[in-house]
Amino acid sequence: MIQRVQSLFLVVAVVCLVASLFFPIWQKLELEAHTGVILKAAYAEIYNPDQVITREVFPTVILGLLIITAVVLAVIEIFRYRNRLMQMKLGAVNSLVLAAFLGLSVYFTFHMEKLVGTADQGTYDLGMYLPAIALILNLVANRFIRKDEALVRSVDRIR
Repeated sequence: MIQRVQSLFLVVAVVCLVASLFFPIWQKLELEAHTGVILKAAYAEIYNPDQVITREVFPTVILGLLIITAVVLAVIEIFRYRNRLMQMKLGAVNSLVLAAFLGLSVYFTFHMEKLVGTADQGTYDLGMYLPAIALILNLVANRFIRKDEALVRSVDRIR
């Protein structure tokens, strides 16, 4: 049944993940030096003092691929409501994908911070927080799926 509470959590997680594709993950801009970096899910924009904007696509495109993978897994997880064990497995894999995204995002921010090289810290933006929210929602949905499975097993024992 698609109207179960775990399906609603997963739908909100999908919305968060799709929205995170359009928001920057991290940015560090130096206005006086005209330098900076904006890290997005598909590429990184690097601003040079010569006012030249370059886009570094590889390896940051991995972040976008991980987000798209998480969206596909969550959508499949929503429609596998008749097979709760498969739903739990997909939820676990989706949690691993989202954790990999968050870890790689932090790694790329440290890598990009070296390009600007100033003492100021960069700021994490909505593109970093939305996948973290989606990870929490996925974990909560998995908890409710496990509760449903335990309920079904207890009813089967009664028969």
